[in-house]
Amino acid sequence: MSGTGARQICQELRDQILGGTLSPGDSLPSSRALAAELGVSRTTVTTAYDQLLAEGYIEVRQGARPRVIASAMLPDAPRKPLANAPSALSAFGRRMAAIPSWPEYRREGLAVDFRHGDVAAADFPTALWRKAVSNAAMQRPERLSYQDPRGTVRLRRALQGYLWRARMLHCDLDQIIVVNGSQQGLDLCARLLLDPTDSFAIENPCYPMARNVFAATGAREIPLSVDRDGLMTETLEGVSARLVYLTPSHQFPLGGVMPMLRRSRVLDWAATQGAYVIEDDYDGEYRYDLDPVPPLHKLDDNGRVIYLGTVSKTLSPTLRLGYMVVPRDLSDAFAAAKRLTDRHAPALEQDALASLIESGVYEAHIRRIRRHHNDRRSALIAALQWHFGPKLRIEGEAAGLHLVAWFPHIPHEREAALIRAAHARGLGLHSIAPHYSAIGQPRPAMPGLVMGYSALSLRQIETGVGMLASVLEAGPWD
Repeated sequence: MSGTGARQICQELRDQILGGTLSPGDSLPSSRALAAELGVSRTTVTTAYDQLLAEGYIEVRQGARPRVIASAMLPDAPRKPLANAPSALSAFGRRMAAIPSWPEYRREGLAVDFRHGDVAAADFPTALWRKAVSNAAMQRPERLSYQDPRGTVRLRRALQGYLWRARMLHCDLDQIIVVNGSQQGLDLCARLLLDPTDSFAIENPCYPMARNVFAATGAREIPLSVDRDGLMTETLEGVSARLVYLTPSHQFPLGGVMPMLRRSRVLDWAATQGAYVIEDDYDGEYRYDLDPVPPLHKLDDNGRVIYLGTVSKTLSPTLRLGYMVVPRDLSDAFAAAKRLTDRHAPALEQDALASLIESGVYEAHIRRIRRHHNDRRSALIAALQWHFGPKLRIEGEAAGLHLVAWFPHIPHEREAALIRAAHARGLGLHSIAPHYSAIGQPRPAMPGLVMGYSALSLRQIETGVGMLASVLEAGPWD
């Protein structure tokens, strides 16, 4: 080969082939295209391709682009040795890498899966959403450009009205930040509010993705106990933390709804500490046996509450659309962080959602699927009571899209075997144990299953509970 440029190009392409980035049958760019992309002469690229051809990595045909050939991937092909270089991760990266991964889970072969968080595809308003997206695409301006990182004005205005009607929550337009799902909202809160020297308080058990995103900053976790009414606010006494994360409308995963007195105590603590309350209202649209309770944000007079909402449970988690209502003095900082993260949420989907809210279709859709979910909830409770009676204790069934089923007569150490046995029979069950902190109070002494019902039909629910009964009757399990 002539020239260093050709050697470098040849080596890079050889490494990509041996490393699997380029597979047998993949086409390489034409010599003209690659030369233009790299800013070198076409002769340089041709020389590199000639060398790869001579070494047996590619084939060249008249009028076609070079292709990687199968013999290039033979086991005895020369491979570049791996360097024993130290990790280049930052302190943040090392903390991220140390976070335990969620237990591996396989859905293949399951007849019924009580996985929580999923929604039924049949509940999605496909025709209405398709029409809203189509109309939004038709209304795009002549010039496409980056949008306000807070979100489109149209959607924020629609959300402003919706939050007032549905939650009695009043806010300014600039306090609303549209995010890619509530998880991005949690990440923004973590990065803007926590330093490695800080502490954060969080419910125990809780939503693990919230705990993990806060812990990744290096801040210290302070787990707080919960009961059937949500956070036990007496546990906040003496706690010094930068923020507390709560799910007051439907504690996740135990399902308690925080009463007014406890809400007032949380806000008093936040005002005294100068701390922020992250209020995650992840499924507040679904209340069955309870009257609505105003969100913490509605009761907050000191600008200490950050409210998180999402359409993951009302439309679909695949849309990745959520929203935050932040205190006025934090609005600019959150907007700047959102801009640096991903500029803004997808504008087309934002306008489609705004159209559904403006027309009343969104709230009509919620009313409709709330009835469906209530039917599913009732079917699950009835089936569990029929099969297990007093052997079972149900918790958190008055709201949301899941409940917790406790089995006091089964030793906790048998829970993993029970779940494996159920999976082998085609039944997906999910333990509450991973939701508990590794520090603080011990995990439950009995098996607890978080049973989601929002993605299941009535027949599937009845079948699934029957399968659970059969698994329990067939014990002991390996």
